[in-house]
Amino acid sequence: MGPRLVSVLTENWTLIDPRDLRGIVRMAQEAEDAGFDMVMVSDHVLLGPSAGALGRMENPRDYAMPGNQDPATEWPSSIVLLSAIAAATTRIRIGAIALIAPLRHPLALAKDLATLDLLAEGRLVIQPTVSWHRDEYEALGVPFTKRGRILDEDLEIWSRVWADSPASFNGEFFEFTDVFIDPKPFTPKGPAMWFGGESLTEPVLRRLVKHGSGYHPLGRPKAEDVAKLRAGLEAAGRSMDEIEMVGGTRVEFPDATSTASLATALEGIPEQMAMGFTTFCIKPSIFIDDRADHAGFCRNVVERLSRIS
Repeated sequence: MGPRLVSVLTENWTLIDPRDLRGIVRMAQEAEDAGFDMVMVSDHVLLGPSAGALGRMENPRDYAMPGNQDPATEWPSSIVLLSAIAAATTRIRIGAIALIAPLRHPLALAKDLATLDLLAEGRLVIQPTVSWHRDEYEALGVPFTKRGRILDEDLEIWSRVWADSPASFNGEFFEFTDVFIDPKPFTPKGPAMWFGGESLTEPVLRRLVKHGSGYHPLGRPKAEDVAKLRAGLEAAGRSMDEIEMVGGTRVEFPDATSTASLATALEGIPEQMAMGFTTFCIKPSIFIDDRADHAGFCRNVVERLSRIS
């Protein structure tokens, strides 16, 4: 099987009106029609003033990163938007990527994700994360410094309530006895899970080895992180063959007002493939400014990547 393509459908606001959510659903349909394997939507509940503490990205087409965002950046609810996409598509996987799980109660989120996976008939992929934005945690009353431990409990709770009813749990942050979370996900034991970050830290590695089916680093993949992942899996009796390796494209814009070259961006794919990466994320607004060009852009990317493989 050749490389798989993921379309990043958040942060495309130089390409499409952020309030045109039906238009984003149509973009997902166009990606599916062109042969993309997946569309993904990222997550923030809210942003505070420190979202832009490091200034703004030089080119607004680029990826939103920690500290470079206008606090007024539009972030539609990922679960609501993905539900619409799931209902409007039939084959393409849908990704709740960088889902900031500690900001929600794990039982409520377990219910939403199970329902979404059932609606998508098993096409859901989630990437739980703790994220970086302290303002977001403080506004929602969740302790920022404990977010990693909260995520660990979230993951354990999901594994229990998605597998069996009734389920019970007694942890540092959450406690419940004999609860029923139904209906169960379409996927036995729950949706596929990716993990990643700027580097493969010990907590990320531990979560990936225990719960994960995919590795999705932020930024350019590092050979040392791939080696650490391989060692961690082997120590736990698992294999790299069980893990979907997710890379992508990073670009240098010619200036602050222009799109980037797709051909140049794809030049980095063979190196990632040699490292074992098989799935690649593309954000359309980096390369095109006209919404009418999107369907043709998707077909062009698929055709170009087929030649690389």
